Amino acid sequence: MRVTHRDAPDFYLTTADREEERERTLATASRLFLALIKHDPTARALVIAMPEVFPWVRHLSSTELRAFTLELVEALSDAAELDVDATTQEVIAGWRATARIKADPAHYAEARKATSGDFGPVQVSI
Repeated sequence: MRVTHRDAPDFYLTTADREEERERTLATASRLFLALIKHDPTARALVIAMPEVFPWVRHLSSTELRAFTLELVEALSDAAELDVDATTQEVIAGWRATARIKADPAHYAEARKATSGDFGPVQVSI
């Protein structure tokens, strides 16, 4: 059941056995991906599948694509084994941002220019 709030995030009310089953499924999938990488360090099968799941990876180099694949599998493992769900979406968002900047040659060239000087204080939002 989905509980909707006006001034707060919605939340789901579900049975414990359903949530435990979801956790076991995620753990099984992450362990399968880790085993594939263990037996094939190039992660060829996973790398080949990535463009079907994330079409924007075509803007990444082959080295970046392998790095993204490994980082994603590790984040999925953390989600399954440690209940750290946010990391997976952070990994995807970070690599998608990399692909976005590389997709525009002018922006990519500008981003690669050397900088100098002090750009002032960094604002951190929590």
